[in-house]
Amino acid sequence: MSMLANIWGLIALASVIWVIYDVLTQNKGLDTVKKVLWILVALIFGVLGAIAYYFLGKK
Repeated sequence: MSMLANIWGLIALASVIWVIYDVLTQNKGLDTVKKVLWILVALIFGVLGAIAYYFLGKK
């Protein structure tokens, strides 16, 4: 069970890093407040935040 938790943790970490990278470098259309909010959503909700960003925030 520990290995599964480690894999899930790596997936969550990768998704948060992807959102932060994408918000700061690729999504130039967002204003600063929205960028900060998406980063916070990703940090708080992990994979679910990344999925929400992919479908709602990515342009």
